[in-house]
Amino acid sequence: MRLKSLALIGTMMFLTQPALAETKPAPLAALIRQVDIPYTQFTLANGLRVVVHTDRKAPIVAVSVWYDVGSKFEPKGKTGFAHLFEHLMFNGSENAPGDFYEPLKQAGGTDMNGSTYFDRTNYYETVPRTALDRALFLESDRMGYLLGAVTQATLDRQRGVVQNEKRQGDNRPYGLVQYKQIEGLFPAGHPYGHTTIGSMADLDAASLDDVKSWFRAHYGPNNTVLVLAGDIDATTARPLVEKYFGAIPSGPQNTAPTVEIPTLAVAKSEVMKDRVGATLLLRAWTVPGVNDTDSTALDVAAGVLGGLSSSRLDTLLVRKEKLAVQVSAHNSSFAQLGTFSVRALVRPGVDPALVATRLDAIVADFLRDGPSADEVGRYVTESVSGTIAGLERVGGGGGKAVTLAEGALYSNNPGFYKKQLADLAAQTPAHVRAVAAKWLSRPVYALTVEPGAREAYADAAVPPPAPVAVKPEPPVKGTRGAMPPAGAAIDLTYPKVERARLSNGIEIVYAQRGAVPFTRAVLSFDAGYAADVAGRSGTAKFALAMLNEGTVARDATALAEAKERLGAGIGMGMSADRTSISFSAPSVNLAPVIDLFADMVRHPAFTPAEVERKRAELLAAIAQEVTDPGALANRVLPPLLYGAASPYAKANGGGDPAAVAALTRDDLIAFNAAWLRPDTARLFVVSDRPLAEIAAAFERGFGDWQAAGARGVKRFAPLAPTTPRIVLVDRPDSPQSTILGALPNTLAGTDELLPLITANDALGGGFLARINMNLREDKHWAYGASGSFQRIEHAAPYLVSAPVQADKTGAAIAELRKELTGYVGAQPMTQAEFDRAIADATRSLPGSFETSQALLGGMQNNDLWKRPDDYYATITARYRALTRAQVEAAARAAIDPARAFWVVVGDAKVVRPQLDSLGLPVEVIPAASVATARRAAGLQE
Repeated sequence: MRLKSLALIGTMMFLTQPALAETKPAPLAALIRQVDIPYTQFTLANGLRVVVHTDRKAPIVAVSVWYDVGSKFEPKGKTGFAHLFEHLMFNGSENAPGDFYEPLKQAGGTDMNGSTYFDRTNYYETVPRTALDRALFLESDRMGYLLGAVTQATLDRQRGVVQNEKRQGDNRPYGLVQYKQIEGLFPAGHPYGHTTIGSMADLDAASLDDVKSWFRAHYGPNNTVLVLAGDIDATTARPLVEKYFGAIPSGPQNTAPTVEIPTLAVAKSEVMKDRVGATLLLRAWTVPGVNDTDSTALDVAAGVLGGLSSSRLDTLLVRKEKLAVQVSAHNSSFAQLGTFSVRALVRPGVDPALVATRLDAIVADFLRDGPSADEVGRYVTESVSGTIAGLERVGGGGGKAVTLAEGALYSNNPGFYKKQLADLAAQTPAHVRAVAAKWLSRPVYALTVEPGAREAYADAAVPPPAPVAVKPEPPVKGTRGAMPPAGAAIDLTYPKVERARLSNGIEIVYAQRGAVPFTRAVLSFDAGYAADVAGRSGTAKFALAMLNEGTVARDATALAEAKERLGAGIGMGMSADRTSISFSAPSVNLAPVIDLFADMVRHPAFTPAEVERKRAELLAAIAQEVTDPGALANRVLPPLLYGAASPYAKANGGGDPAAVAALTRDDLIAFNAAWLRPDTARLFVVSDRPLAEIAAAFERGFGDWQAAGARGVKRFAPLAPTTPRIVLVDRPDSPQSTILGALPNTLAGTDELLPLITANDALGGGFLARINMNLREDKHWAYGASGSFQRIEHAAPYLVSAPVQADKTGAAIAELRKELTGYVGAQPMTQAEFDRAIADATRSLPGSFETSQALLGGMQNNDLWKRPDDYYATITARYRALTRAQVEAAARAAIDPARAFWVVVGDAKVVRPQLDSLGLPVEVIPAASVATARRAAGLQE
């Protein structure tokens, strides 16, 4: 029953009564009715199509511009042009010279980015409503007044950035699979037959005339959809859009290429080798695109086969037969066709041929028998639930503006999402089986990726392009007048945070947010990587993972099925200081979700067979980590930075494989008993439901939970002195090097770091920061580089991250050292940088806390950093009280370049000679030994 009296007790409450009775999941129709994005649309005389959606929950407007041009329009020899132009359009236009982000950052823009794929190029930003004029001016200027600002220097710079983006993707384990899959499925010359990133050779060959001709042919207003979503209405929007876009003339009309869904004449099978930790099996087919009714049935088929946690492949290959450690199936729907893929990562020690046989048999069984009604229902419920959660955001890469723009561009209907939901709700087992059999019974493309030395591939052999002489060009003259001002600042209205306490003492930290009928909650324990067992690194992760592998009442499959029926997402994670178990779910299902959540947390079964299965999966994940450049660097860094005896040195991915292999069921149970217990727990909740109802529901699930035995203890000491040096992790055949730099200091995360966060805005904290502008925009040696204070409870070192092309590794570290030294020396933060940082920090706050997920994160940060609940309500005043002198002094005190040491993951035969010239000791360790050879680089436990 609902405890109405709780609302009268105030901000701190104590509960002793049982709460809500268990209920069944809400009907699917009730969930679907909650998905609604009303809109108005109009078209300008030049063909620009405009869609407007009003959402007054926050004083922000999402601006989303979608061009009907993607890689499918690229002719032979010009692959990668659409994506290259996406980059060029961020580098200033005739009336807004300089970087596109600069004026938006001054205005407090959030969610600023762009992307390119087969069918489209899109740009998006969310701005305070007072900055909408500026955003529309900027978007219209790069649509209609761009080419005068595109120079040879700009082209060369962004070509280099794109090529490093490609190297960064290629450098990852299985990074070459996408090329093989596309080549295997599509005939030469097919519009979908090459990747969006393009080839190195085609990017090198792109001339200034080529790219300007490409723009003139494709980027007119008549090939564009503009969506405005948020604190705006059509009556206000229309004159603004006319003002900024109306004078841009129409261009040539894009015509979608003729596309056939190719069918292989016979099944095709290939094998490739790569430096990976486990064999990957891939099966792929071409299928219809988003506008074909079959695509929805294929979505369901993919979910049932390998998308749901309870999928056929998970249940059979992973849980029951223990032949694979990871499986997936996915239906990728594009505008004119799609691809359907199934993947399985073979369990180490198992014959890949056996797994391939079982994989194919499971798919064949599915095509013969189809899914059950329960499987279809679970997939549909989970999908609709995810849609509801995603529509809380008005913009960014996946909110309401994106939903409307996709419908308008791909299907000529901004409300196409409603048709998709109706199609989804109408799916039956027989229909899904028939559609899946129709498309997946055709000849398959099969790829096996085996561990071994990476095979040579064409793009790796392309040398850097010869520099093109840059001709002097006259400066661009503005023709549209001054850029609109950033507009008046709008202060953040931060919701009231309330507190309650369950009968057993667990505190609830709560905020109400009613934009969507959804509840998000995090049960946070004072544990984290720092609580891991000395000498048995990996215990904490192993023990936490077992909570998802079955309870006393439900096995792992039944647990997954129960979550899916409720549309609930339940996740687990660890930071340095906290271990968290979280859920998100439609609020109509709140009571049964909390019952399920409590069962997982309080009654994990630790079934011996499941312990052994999870052990094998974790060991396979560790094997994968030592093939991934980022994971390698993050394994090596902590003991170097904090000292081998520090609790923080245990933050090393999946842990020590020898320890994970030796852990017993009793070890895991003991760890959970010591750390995941009510006296280390705090609940954080954001919901549209009132606190009284939330508290009563959690009281039912957790109120009688009592701790037993001794609580775990973490012991911290001052950081051990570090020696400046370079630790090089040798990873052969790496086209890029991953650089991590660390600068120790005496700070703690609980210190007031606002002056340092402000200082870092100009050094490493964003796209416009010096580190990124140097290595990406000036040198184009990297796709991105950054620096930040790694804020954890008892420390806050400054870390620098820069994946760079291999031949520039040494030079890149030299540039990073120069930037760090200059920033705390002769080139401190300028007044312009300071003003920009303060303007961005204060003006962006309404957009930064748009979603309940962001609010939930802020509440947890306040708790960890020991700040008051109203910290963010007062943060604007705190920023405005800062002076540049304070910020500079804080940076000088916290950043000491002389103490920096560096971890580099790259090909030693290429990188070592560069590093030897930097004046620091260089220590080399092989990548394969990182997880086991603790002797190197101070890595012993």
